[in-house]
Amino acid sequence: MGKAQRPCAADYGICALSEPGPSPSRRVAQAIDALRHGWPLAFTGGPVLLPVETAIATGASAPQMLISAARAISLKLANQRDAAEPHAPVLISGAEAFDLPHARPIADPALDLLNPMKGPFRAEHLDWRETAVAAMELARIAGILPAFLVDPVNAGEAQTLHRDDLAVWSDPQRLGIASRARLPVSAAEQAEIIAFRSADDLREHVALVIGRQTGDRAPLVRLHSECLTGDVLGSLKCDCGPQLDAALAAMAAEAAQGGWGVLLYLRQEGRGIGLINKLRAYRLQDQGYDTVDANQRLGLPDEARDFPVAARMLGLLGVDAIRLMTNNPAKVDALVETGVKVLERVPHQLPANPHNARYLDTKRDRAGHLLR
Repeated sequence: MGKAQRPCAADYGICALSEPGPSPSRRVAQAIDALRHGWPLAFTGGPVLLPVETAIATGASAPQMLISAARAISLKLANQRDAAEPHAPVLISGAEAFDLPHARPIADPALDLLNPMKGPFRAEHLDWRETAVAAMELARIAGILPAFLVDPVNAGEAQTLHRDDLAVWSDPQRLGIASRARLPVSAAEQAEIIAFRSADDLREHVALVIGRQTGDRAPLVRLHSECLTGDVLGSLKCDCGPQLDAALAAMAAEAAQGGWGVLLYLRQEGRGIGLINKLRAYRLQDQGYDTVDANQRLGLPDEARDFPVAARMLGLLGVDAIRLMTNNPAKVDALVETGVKVLERVPHQLPANPHNARYLDTKRDRAGHLLR
């Protein structure tokens, strides 16, 4: 038997696929795959949305677009009452329908200098806000720009889902230990690596346990989000690489004194916006924006990491009380909210260099990071 097919929407020239009883997590996984391939999404009881960045339907066009409030502000909309919250979705219309060649410069701030004349646009009333929020979150998870053509014509087959499917997909309880092995590292020969996998997420997080795990003493713990540019390539634009090295050294010293440490290496590149969007933010930083403004100009959160996943990893390791290496009080609060006992916040500050001084200042001044 083939897939059941929903009748084409005559007004839009779109057909949507459906299957008898697919699970919410399966629908979300298929939706993320659809976004990365440039296929439209059909929300139950809501609109059809076509991702502007990846869309392959070259003849698609729509009377409206969905963008973030921060991006709407940068486009200088006449009506900005819905743009007070930077990451809120905003529905816009123009004098003519949006086709992809015109929609892409609206979605991507990197194209602003090449396409300075945009608009005029108008912010419209959005009566399907929860669906729009779900679509923007799906775009972030897929690693694409959060911008969509709304109810486009000639967009092709659409993947169906419900707006509340994400709640099931993001459940950290679906994470489990997949494998573990001894892993001598340069900082400590007595170390073990544990890999975690979720049925819903292709990212595989790992923990590195240094020293002998014991229940007598709370471990020294560091939550380190993946940073390819800093951890592997030695980027000077951030302090991630030095922070990782210093954390491992501190845990090795702890183990030498009879304690132990746990490094949680979370596959959350760019504070959760993904590698490509992080590099887009870097380009905007080179134009003078700080790291917060660069993310917002892209329409993306400046903080989108999944700390409940870290709490689940600690739980699977049998750890419920920790000494946390961080200068970020929000990270402490996030773990406490998930039930982890943070007995001590251990300062973790590295010296600045000429390339990351502004970045560190921004973390202090705009993200509330502490100096000690």
